[in-house]
Amino acid sequence: MFITSCSDTDALSPVNQTRISDANAFATPERVEQLVLGAYSGVKVGNFYGGRFFNYQDVRGPEFINERANGVTNLFTWGFGVQSSTNEVQNLWSAAYTAINRCNILIEGLKTAPITAALKTKYTAEAQFLRALSYYSLVTLYAQPYTLNNGTSLGLPLRLTPETSGGNNDLVRSTVADIYKQVIDDLNAAETNLPLSNSTALNNTTRAHRNTAIALKTRVYLSMGKYAEVITEANKIVSSSAPFTSSTGVTHALAPSISSVFGKSTTSENVFSFPYSSNDTPGTQNSLVFYYNASSVGGGEYSLAPTGIISNSGWKSTDARRNFNVLTSGKSYVHKWTAPQTDPDFVPVIRYAEVLLNLSEAIARNTNSVDSRAVALLNSVRGRSDATTVFSVSSFATVQNLIDQILTERRIELLAEGFSSPDIMRLGQNFPVKGSAPAVAKTDTQYLWPIPLNELLYNKLCVQNTGH
Repeated sequence: MFITSCSDTDALSPVNQTRISDANAFATPERVEQLVLGAYSGVKVGNFYGGRFFNYQDVRGPEFINERANGVTNLFTWGFGVQSSTNEVQNLWSAAYTAINRCNILIEGLKTAPITAALKTKYTAEAQFLRALSYYSLVTLYAQPYTLNNGTSLGLPLRLTPETSGGNNDLVRSTVADIYKQVIDDLNAAETNLPLSNSTALNNTTRAHRNTAIALKTRVYLSMGKYAEVITEANKIVSSSAPFTSSTGVTHALAPSISSVFGKSTTSENVFSFPYSSNDTPGTQNSLVFYYNASSVGGGEYSLAPTGIISNSGWKSTDARRNFNVLTSGKSYVHKWTAPQTDPDFVPVIRYAEVLLNLSEAIARNTNSVDSRAVALLNSVRGRSDATTVFSVSSFATVQNLIDQILTERRIELLAEGFSSPDIMRLGQNFPVKGSAPAVAKTDTQYLWPIPLNELLYNKLCVQNTGH
């Protein structure tokens, strides 16, 4: 018989290998990869990008009418009646900060993870991309737009270190400018360290790569009113002339047909999407098909407002995008998403069409002219669905006429994809009346969402938005 002694503390403090704890979460390459996928899962939950976030941003705008008066499905957001304790206000904040903390834990844990340096770099960059997307999404609802005063307003608590216990709640709100700086810093790092492309079309759509980070930067800089920066970033992935494509990394381009970019699409237009399957659903009352598609089970929460973009006379009946607007019982509903909730469609977060419109608007504003490239970019998006409408430089008497047409094109092309409220706010516009929902001026307390009650209860250094 031989008796051996313990030479370290492992035997005295054993770790249960059947569960993943903070002691062994990064113990193997397989576990590390699962944590990376878990960071994506944190952002795509039902209360965030699984559907509700898109819906919040769209129904605040002028395009939709609430049909069911269901307080559970964002009625108070549509009617501008949210309070600090309203479910959507609290649930989005919680989901987004949980996702941010997953990213923070991943970034910290990767420093000592037993994987190659190349994988550490790649995974860290993916976490930075997701953290940037999350902070940008939050700041567009809970804080004043950057364009109001160059970001000097109060923004969000900027949490960049992992939290694995119930402490460290107290943190002041950083300015809007600070939040945007962190978003851009994360996206710059992601651009530098993400791969030029991933292994498959599916991974190029559902995992971040270099062009994903660049594309999101065009959106962020547009929200900041930094039009020269939009042009700089977009030029990295948009050719100088039509047909517009990216020349490096993943070859992004408009899909030949608008109908092909929804569903479970992985076309070259789908820069970034969150995937779903029958084993991975956002929940019954969260999915986009539930909110917008009248033929889905229990669906059709929001119809298109007769006074919204569907009334635009320039949006021709022969435009292929009109096919998404399905008439049911005398009302029009958006049917971009058609798969059942038990096996839902992907959520398209970034499409190349948006990047082209971001660049078109930025060129027009930055040059203060009816620029021929800005017109060509506008034509590429319009012409894909409506070949009978072709704009020329002479179509626009002033640069404002061109900008107005680009903004109209955004409302048509990106309908129900989460752009209505952010576009209104970055442009300093008021929210118009829609149905029984009131108009909301940019000076109104309902223009912003309030900071959630739970955050104020647990974070003693956080202050409420003025008027809430």
